[in-house]
Amino acid sequence: MDETLKLIDQLIAEHKVITQRAGSLEKAANDASLLSDLKEAKDTFVPGRFDQSKSLQTLQEMLGEIDPWLDNHFNREETALLTAVEKHGDRKFVTALNSLLLEHSDLRNRMSHSKEHVTELVGGGLARHRWDASANDMRAHLTHTRKLLEAHASMENDLFKELRRHLKETGHRKEKKQ
Repeated sequence: MDETLKLIDQLIAEHKVITQRAGSLEKAANDASLLSDLKEAKDTFVPGRFDQSKSLQTLQEMLGEIDPWLDNHFNREETALLTAVEKHGDRKFVTALNSLLLEHSDLRNRMSHSKEHVTELVGGGLARHRWDASANDMRAHLTHTRKLLEAHASMENDLFKELRRHLKETGHRKEKKQ
């Protein structure tokens, strides 16, 4: 049971990291789009190119780092935590956790889509008007993904805290009986 409590505490701490990383992703996406807007403004006055590839490259690297980290986090919830909840929790906790775990698939797909989107933008094969539209779509997609991740982490935190209280109470009751 102590292992389960430790796992819950680790997952709650990781949710804070998820929120921070999702915010950084959104900022990087906004920076990439801002650079495009700056290019347009700059081109109005001086001919030439303003390259937004550096910020897109940063965004691509961030996605490349966050995606496997997030996947590992989800895997721990789907395996170790679920097993522990099935063993030590009641039906209410198992049902609630399974409901939240269903969201992982959508969040994984959103991250994958974001990576593909950035790769397309970095590739440079889009016409200017398509690139601008695609960059704005990517920003909106990442903003929505961040909001979904934050809401998901918040719901999991609430469940995990309730589960932790339950496990401590049931563990305490078992100790008294012995």
